[in-house]
Amino acid sequence: MILEHVVLPVIPGRESEFLAAFAQARPLIEASPGFLGLDLRRGIERTNEFLLLVRWESVEAHTDGFRGSPAYERWRELLHHFYDPFPEVVHFEC
Repeated sequence: MILEHVVLPVIPGRESEFLAAFAQARPLIEASPGFLGLDLRRGIERTNEFLLLVRWESVEAHTDGFRGSPAYERWRELLHHFYDPFPEVVHFEC
């Protein structure tokens, strides 16, 4: 199992919009082969930052599978315009 770690720096003032868009995007990632679960947590000191932790069967399930799918294109349309700067994605062994 692999853990994807991403700190999402949402443009201040757009947090509610982001959460609504994330609710729409969540089923897209949940339907991806190799997806095992996710957690989204809001920052306390910086309330515009969100920690996204996604569990995958493998790095390839994320990078080749989900990111190479039509579902990812929709994910990008829904979410990527909220980030400034664009977040770095890091994978960890579990």
